[in-house]
Amino acid sequence: MRKRQRVLASAAGAATLALVAAACSSGSEGGADAAIQFLGPEDPAYFEPLIEAFEAEHEGLTVEYTQVPFDQYNSTVQQRLTAEDDSIDVYAVDQPRVPWMAAQGLLEELPEYEEAGRAATTEGQYSTGIHDGRLWALPVWNSTQMMFVNQDALDEAGVEAPGTDPADRWTWERTVEAAEAAQDAGTEWGLLMEQTEYYYQLQPLAESLGGGSGVVGDDMLEQDVSNAEWVRAMEWYGATFEDGLSPRGVGSFETSPLFASGDVAFFVGGPWDLGVFADSDVDWTVAPLPYFEGGEQVTPSGSWSWGINPASPNKDGAKAFLEFAAIDPEGNLASTERQTIIPANTEAAAAYLPRVDELAGERSAGAADLIAHEVENTAVVRPVSVGYAQFEEVMNTAFADIRNGSDPGPRLEQAGGQVEAAWEPLR
Repeated sequence: MRKRQRVLASAAGAATLALVAAACSSGSEGGADAAIQFLGPEDPAYFEPLIEAFEAEHEGLTVEYTQVPFDQYNSTVQQRLTAEDDSIDVYAVDQPRVPWMAAQGLLEELPEYEEAGRAATTEGQYSTGIHDGRLWALPVWNSTQMMFVNQDALDEAGVEAPGTDPADRWTWERTVEAAEAAQDAGTEWGLLMEQTEYYYQLQPLAESLGGGSGVVGDDMLEQDVSNAEWVRAMEWYGATFEDGLSPRGVGSFETSPLFASGDVAFFVGGPWDLGVFADSDVDWTVAPLPYFEGGEQVTPSGSWSWGINPASPNKDGAKAFLEFAAIDPEGNLASTERQTIIPANTEAAAAYLPRVDELAGERSAGAADLIAHEVENTAVVRPVSVGYAQFEEVMNTAFADIRNGSDPGPRLEQAGGQVEAAWEPLR
């Protein structure tokens, strides 16, 4: 008989702060019979298949999931773990933040999973859980980016659309030219990035031109965000807004409705958007993420890893759940059953990808092969640095300013100085 699954809904605003305060004071009962407390930023419904499968295979173990809103998640987790809150057993951690969390004593070391963890995923994904030569978290999901193409808009403009084959990848220069033609033919916006001012989606612009990730040095605590290639990439980025190709007044993750309604010719998004756009009336297809002429073909990657709270009173149960979600292919696959996200486990990913081509009929055809190609050949991870959290915060603000008209060269110089200052206590 299947055990009852308990999933706790999120609390927003003041309720989230109340949750933090209550959790820090109340703690949780330890022992093998205690429910495994799992914290993350995702919709609780996403984890129902995973939790059901885990509880079915682990007699006597149950999981309770609590969602914290995405925009409050990192600060909430940091606050609770720093206070040695023992009401969290397993929690999601953004992969580039693993080194900082580990250095602050907020992750349990996982030496027993080094061999199995490396065997279960790619070397790049495994490396995101390493700090100071030791393993602290296991990757659960991966990601990539692709370009969604509004075939209706290009037909109106008389422009032949790009194909799905990576061998036919367009340049950004060609994409802008086609986007402008689509606007001239009546489409409101030519090009839109889903994450308009987030490092994850903008990193490939500088990387394609040879500017690097912006983080260098043996200890990954030196910044290099104002080199000529970074400036050129951000000049291009800023011009897409200055020239009216992209809208300034739409924030990150508020962008997909514009493409779904037919108001955008080219949209840069992730595999999750295959499901988001499945119900759209737009005749869309997918194409490889563009690159700059003469530059490298680069796509972003990485997603969430999961780790264990050092203050957890239920570490045995926490490890059993983490192992099932990350290392067991069936568990990892179950975590993606209700969402379009790439499993980090390579065996699970192989089973998952055939689903992708079926999400939106002919419109999503070829997406599985494209995703597999990008993950294998063009993917770069965000900088794995103990100072990534501070770096990302500074850079996202700089991107927003450049988007709104700041001169990229001076603004990147300023951002570099801000990163240096933020990193000084970490050296």
